[in-house]
Amino acid sequence: MWLTAAEAAKRLGIRRATLYAYVSRGFVRSSLDLKNPRLRRYAAADIERLRGRAEERKDPAKAAERALHWGGAVLESAITLIAGDRLYYRGFDATQLARTKSVEEVAALIWTGTASPGVFASTPLHVVSGRSGEGLPFISRAVSILPLVAASDPMAFDLRPRSVVQAGWRILNLLASVAAETSELSSTVDETLQRRWVPRQGGAARDVIRAALILCADHELNVSAFVARCVASAGSNPYAVVAAGLSAMEGSRHGGMTARVETMLDELRASRDIRAAMAERLRRGEPIYGFGHPLYPNGDPRAVALMDLLRKRLPKSKELEFHDRVIEAGEQLLEEKPTIDMALVAASRAMKLPRGSALTLFALGRTIGWIGHAIEQYGRDELLRPRARYVGPPPVSP
Repeated sequence: MWLTAAEAAKRLGIRRATLYAYVSRGFVRSSLDLKNPRLRRYAAADIERLRGRAEERKDPAKAAERALHWGGAVLESAITLIAGDRLYYRGFDATQLARTKSVEEVAALIWTGTASPGVFASTPLHVVSGRSGEGLPFISRAVSILPLVAASDPMAFDLRPRSVVQAGWRILNLLASVAAETSELSSTVDETLQRRWVPRQGGAARDVIRAALILCADHELNVSAFVARCVASAGSNPYAVVAAGLSAMEGSRHGGMTARVETMLDELRASRDIRAAMAERLRRGEPIYGFGHPLYPNGDPRAVALMDLLRKRLPKSKELEFHDRVIEAGEQLLEEKPTIDMALVAASRAMKLPRGSALTLFALGRTIGWIGHAIEQYGRDELLRPRARYVGPPPVSP
């Protein structure tokens, strides 16, 4: 069944411009109207699916009835809560933690339930020797080095909570070393990155990097967290868990969305009228990336917090001014707010970090969450094994 634009927009309670944005991002299928080729029709099934998501946000209990649907797979977890357009780690508002706590304290909170980094005090760390895998993207370098280090870590397969916490701390610092391409670690992860990436920017850049890592630390049962839990449920070591999470994170529908945002911004930069250029993308059927998050109908709180911090710490940044113009135009056109992907790219470019650093920050921060989910899954001591609903041809009788 197919609907007109007016019918589809009415069912969703949105403007037509927002409907067109959903089409451009692949949320809704459209087809030419055979009776009038100048018009398009919209798949009723996709419209109803989007309506169902909105209803689930209002009544989370409905989500349990739709296992393995987007946002519907249900596993018990005490790490992260998304509710009322807010994000909480262990009951603490993540945006507040990003303003007041260190990366070490938040890692301790997610892994142990207490924001006390003393648990890492006696943990020996791994580093890389300078520029390893030069020219390769961060995730490629990280995924290649994790199994090598795991093979030399005698405690890698000790899956007791305290041992996994210490392994997690070694992994997080190892990946910071890979990202910064240095064997010299500073006292904090954010300082290690800041000193190598932007040594002249000092505390302002360090604050933004720290906040970005914390805001990206976990996001409930997203695809990379689910992959991480599946790998942990098989009894694999924490290094393998993080490698699996990184592989999922790189996908263009997950953390790799930051690359799409960057490419889009490169194209918009050449336009005098950003709003008109974005409208033209929609007319061509091209997506506008970095806006609208299904779990936050009123705006992604992580993006709000990071953008606010950027404006405070880098008030004279011309790059940030450009991003604010893009955000304003996108909000007017789509009636949707920016996501964390847009904010990470804004942070990376405002601080003049190496290209691809938005994804690096995302992945480093999310490593904290993957370790947290691994600790929970090890404690459950059960294999995650969903069943498939067979839809193929019936068995052939002998």
